[in-house]
Amino acid sequence: MAAQMNLEVGIKGWKHGHNINEIEVPAQLDKVIPTGIKWFDDVLGGQGGMTPSTSMIFTGTPGAGKTTFCLQLANSLTKMGHIALFNTGEESLYQVRKVTRRIKLDEGFIAGQDTDVSKAIAHMDLLRKSNPRKQLFGIFDSLQTMEDGKYSDGAINSMTNVRVTHMLTEYAKTHFAIIIIIGQVCKDGKFAGKNKIKHAVDVHSHLFIDTDKKSETFGERIFQVEKNRFGCSNLAYIVGMNDKGLYEKGHFEWASSLQ
Repeated sequence: MAAQMNLEVGIKGWKHGHNINEIEVPAQLDKVIPTGIKWFDDVLGGQGGMTPSTSMIFTGTPGAGKTTFCLQLANSLTKMGHIALFNTGEESLYQVRKVTRRIKLDEGFIAGQDTDVSKAIAHMDLLRKSNPRKQLFGIFDSLQTMEDGKYSDGAINSMTNVRVTHMLTEYAKTHFAIIIIIGQVCKDGKFAGKNKIKHAVDVHSHLFIDTDKKSETFGERIFQVEKNRFGCSNLAYIVGMNDKGLYEKGHFEWASSLQ
């Protein structure tokens, strides 16, 4: 039974009483899109990349390297032949360009600076229609800088981030785009936002510096996936940072969530 996907788990037009075997899985969901960063692909599930329609919230402690890594990712995606939009609300495009020069990113990914999510979606739509044979990635830095236009004066409230996440996730599901949204954490390292955000997305990845003096990885940067609807590899990666950005140092197993 062919049907159009809806946000998260629903299918438009699906009637009660139909057998699960009647569902035709869209061909795009059987694809895996490599990002060109092997350790990142491995930690996501070990299948060699990301599934079209994926929405990810990418959290991390301050200074861990979230933005730096996402710039590296946009550069690598472009090198792999995909179309990558890096949309910044955190820094000016001049500042972003200075970083890309410093760490020698030269593939020429697309830059955006929309804080209105509707305008950012329109930018992605333009890129998608102009590049119909390329996989579209949208990287947003960060969730806290986005607003959804609910209020004419640009005001936000505690649900703004939830609405923005749903809008970006719905776009990913409707057009088989891959969306990565940078989020923040509190001082204790816990997610700084409503749990509805984590429930709306497919993947929750986290980058942090281990501050537990009893830990074998004390002082190291750790990248791990805390949730992946498409399957987890149960691996966490130790990553270093140098003048070229983040790089793999090693990995270990950990008990991730398989939601």
